Amino acid sequence: MTTHAGSCHCGAVAFEVETDLETVIECNCTHCYRKGLMLTFVEPEAFRLTAGEGATTPYLFNRHAIEHQVCPTCGVEAYAKGRAADGRVQIAVNVRCLTDVEPFSLTPTLRFDGLHKV
Repeated sequence: MTTHAGSCHCGAVAFEVETDLETVIECNCTHCYRKGLMLTFVEPEAFRLTAGEGATTPYLFNRHAIEHQVCPTCGVEAYAKGRAADGRVQIAVNVRCLTDVEPFSLTPTLRFDGLHKV
């Protein structure tokens, strides 16, 4: 596990996350696809918000199962909060917001057919 730093574009929302980036998902649901999200999922204990507590605007769609956290200043979704299929709380981290990771170096990514599963 490595600790990575991340933020939204303007820096109002910043975080640290401990992850191995072993599984990075590209989902084709209407939300993720349009935003170009690359996600890795971690337990809440592995995620620490370092700036922007209470500053994000939650965005909910479809079943309202995931709280997508959007910076109201720059519009970037750096992370989301939701539940895994087994009910565990998880944080979905937008890998494209990690400041020390080159997303194109993460191959292969897991393609998830969220368009047809939601």
